[in-house]
Amino acid sequence: MDTKTALSKKQRRFPLRVLGVIPARGGSKGVPRKNIKLLAGKPLLAYMLGAALGSRYFTRVVVSSEDDEILKVAKKYGGLKVPLRRPKELAEDTSPDVPMLQHAVRETERQDGVMFDYVVQLHATTPFMTSGDIDGALTKLFENQKADSVVSVFQVNSYHPIKLKKIVNDKLEQYVEAFEEKTTSRRQDLYPVYKRNGGLYASKRSVVMDLGRVWGDHVLPYVMPDHQSIEIDSQTDFLMADLLMRHMKKQKPKLL
Repeated sequence: MDTKTALSKKQRRFPLRVLGVIPARGGSKGVPRKNIKLLAGKPLLAYMLGAALGSRYFTRVVVSSEDDEILKVAKKYGGLKVPLRRPKELAEDTSPDVPMLQHAVRETERQDGVMFDYVVQLHATTPFMTSGDIDGALTKLFENQKADSVVSVFQVNSYHPIKLKKIVNDKLEQYVEAFEEKTTSRRQDLYPVYKRNGGLYASKRSVVMDLGRVWGDHVLPYVMPDHQSIEIDSQTDFLMADLLMRHMKKQKPKLL
């Protein structure tokens, strides 16, 4: 059974309409062309795209890009309906996420003749997120009637806010005043703090289209392990992710 057939069968079993959007600009600076740079033998984009297409919830998954080569990779790994051309003015270095998401929603709704209930932004730069993670986060959101959003996070240890300092007139001062540190801190004594891992932001359609936001006022956390929360922003991040992915492929070659 091909991916598109499997996706259509899942759609018939799930009543809500859910759009998955993977933004993938061509002009990345920290790692040039990172969205299609080979990570352990596959384009970086292919990992998140595969996870999205393997989810049981999406009605439609698109890759939003202004770049021809990226759109070709999206088509190769996802099929004809996955590539979505983004206007160049929405793909600048300073372009915010919301206009890109709004364009993706309007264009796919126009193409498919439907209105989506939820919009899920997924970033290719978090390649260790799985279909199970996506489904786990969305299940949590759908089952909570008060919530309007869910965001993937991981627990911060090395960079806990209590350890963060600023330099003022060559003197170290606490960066976050609410976290005062008088002596070295043990990890087990620290209050748990979480950071967005950049992988998933899911919200009701109204949050994106009416409020103009990526997440709303009642946001649920979806907690992921450290190793699955690697976010690629630099060449060092890419090298670390490549090593880990190669190791994981040796352990579970059929899954990756």
